[in-house]
Amino acid sequence: MENCGALSLQSCGWLGLEKGRAKAPELLFSDCWEKRNVRVSKSQDLRMKLVPCKSRAAAPIIKNSCSSKDSAVPFELKAKNLRSTDEEALILKEKAREVAPYLNGACIYLVGMMGSGKTTVGKILSESLGYYFFDSDKLVEQAVGGATVAQIFKEYSEEFFRENESKVLKDLCMMRRLVVATGGGAVIRPINWRYMKRGVTVWLDVPLEALARRIAAVGTNSRPLLHHDSGDAYTKALLRLSALSEERGEAYANSDATVSLQSIAWKQGHGDVSALTPTAIAIEALIKIGNFVNWKEGNGQIV
Repeated sequence: MENCGALSLQSCGWLGLEKGRAKAPELLFSDCWEKRNVRVSKSQDLRMKLVPCKSRAAAPIIKNSCSSKDSAVPFELKAKNLRSTDEEALILKEKAREVAPYLNGACIYLVGMMGSGKTTVGKILSESLGYYFFDSDKLVEQAVGGATVAQIFKEYSEEFFRENESKVLKDLCMMRRLVVATGGGAVIRPINWRYMKRGVTVWLDVPLEALARRIAAVGTNSRPLLHHDSGDAYTKALLRLSALSEERGEAYANSDATVSLQSIAWKQGHGDVSALTPTAIAIEALIKIGNFVNWKEGNGQIV
């Protein structure tokens, strides 16, 4: 997943949070980490200073010049696509304006299988809501000295990764006005739900076949739970994803809101979810979040 925050290790204290906008928050990792040559004592607290940035993914960029490739596309089709993009951008802005007051600064946690688009959609949501965006996998990688998730799984263990993933989520849940893209397996630990339920959890539900195509297209090197399986990229991705879906399906369904890409595709008249834009998915996410926070308000609960 892509990171939108710059991190550095230092020993200063927690930074405060302004009302309505988070200053650069810090994550505290005070437990002992020990694995091979990696050791941090309890007396040596590590604080990671996050300097978050807001993405610009929601703003469409229209170039004045056109290449020969652009010229091959009928003008009517280009105009239609531009109108569709503009309409989606306006709808996104309006939905965010409607939902934001009910969120009251509560964090949003995106859950879902690997390749489901949590980072891309998360950045669009953070931009539209005026939130900061963080990727929990990237925070773990930075905390372990810059090793990738795949390297952490190989050199230490999945359990080592999961422990530190929980530490990250624990610290994030103490903050406000964040959109967090979680790792695909974050839902398997009950303690993580206790942290994430302080905000709003949103499941991006993508058909397994579509996920397998996405993963096969970019390769499985960065997917530690897929990389060592045998067979062609699509087949091994589909088989492994099917097994993971069996294990995690119930946990994903525990989310406060579910965004079904298949349902969005049907509503828009698409036969394939790959025809959906990330903005369209973000709009549906805001609608589902709005339904949930309105329900909580109606039941006397405050998000």
